Amino acid sequence: MEYFKLIPAIHIKNGEAVNENIKDAVALCEMFCDNGADEIIIIDDSENDKEHDLNIGIIKKIASAIDIPMLIGGNIKRVEDVKKYLYAGGAMAILDMSKSSNVKMIKEASDRFGQEKIAVYAENADIADYAWKEDGAGLLITKKYADKTILPVLTLGGFNVNSEMIDFASEPGAYGTAGVLAGDADIDFINIKKELKDKDIHVNLFESSVQFSEFKLNSDGHIPVVVQDYKTNEVLMVAYMNEEAFNMTISTGRMTYYSRSRNELWIKGLTSGHFQYVKSLSIDCDNDTLLAKVKQIGAACHTGNRSCFFNTLVEKEYDNTNPLEVFNDVFNVILDRKEHPKEGSYTNYLFDKGIDKILKKVGEEATEIVIAAKNPDPEEVIYEISDFIYHTMVLMAEKGISWEEITRELVRR
Repeated sequence: MEYFKLIPAIHIKNGEAVNENIKDAVALCEMFCDNGADEIIIIDDSENDKEHDLNIGIIKKIASAIDIPMLIGGNIKRVEDVKKYLYAGGAMAILDMSKSSNVKMIKEASDRFGQEKIAVYAENADIADYAWKEDGAGLLITKKYADKTILPVLTLGGFNVNSEMIDFASEPGAYGTAGVLAGDADIDFINIKKELKDKDIHVNLFESSVQFSEFKLNSDGHIPVVVQDYKTNEVLMVAYMNEEAFNMTISTGRMTYYSRSRNELWIKGLTSGHFQYVKSLSIDCDNDTLLAKVKQIGAACHTGNRSCFFNTLVEKEYDNTNPLEVFNDVFNVILDRKEHPKEGSYTNYLFDKGIDKILKKVGEEATEIVIAAKNPDPEEVIYEISDFIYHTMVLMAEKGISWEEITRELVRR
């Protein structure tokens, strides 16, 4: 279901955020994400190719650090610049309609990358040809319904909940509101959404599908919560909630527990700064245990360990076939060989020979997969695919690409 979005915007110049308080663009965007923003607009204010490449590098780091869509614009002179922004992790590239070259580029860019990947920005331009709302200056997000193109408007009105915003948000197809935050970085988007919800505007807030009254509680009126890292599924800790803690967690998006030793609510990270931001809450089949997947800031354990479960009691050797862990383990070995060469290492042989040798091996292994697939024995295909993946990881290490970037791109597609 479509909802009205709150979208902070930042400018990046010389690799830094144009912000009075926080120059670190990655940290700034993480703050927006953690505080409940729905998307982020990144404006690349580069003035030359060197600065453009520097900003692109920062944008890639932002893409790895946040899990909400980025809309990227600024220095677009040709279609290849659109590709750079999309490949850097942008959900959409923004074309500035005040530039005639960008106006001419709309069809070519939409045809090449897909209409859903292109947004048009027209703060001070005549947008009658582009918008369903004739006076709707701002960011226009292209969407296609049947054979008719509709361009819902995103206003640049900022985040003050007033009659103007409510009127706009009530329009059919209104996409959201944006504002450039040059100073107030710590804005609480969740509270703004609550205000909008009170005005009957459909926004993206946590709402539990099961009421607390339906939970099966222990004798103290609490429910245990198992907490996992939302990316790795690592179990971080176990704590308890009462009804007030549960409701506060849903309301704020930050994990809040009930401290049985202190007999009080406990917002995780309030003293240490090691907050836990909610990504999902699930309940088990008996309605007596919650599973929270969170973004953990810093350590979950009071000892300083990432997880509270760091003391091994018994252990039996076993083969770990978890794909993500295996890929990461092998890739980390490859990265270590690159950083600390080992005599006689085939991986170091490839790095020493350089990019052309690595590319040659990737090509050869891809061909071997094709040949093996023509034979009836699936084991041969398994062997060749494994070889191909290994050589591809060497290429990734050579080009500075991580598995996180690859998986993020796959999810985005």
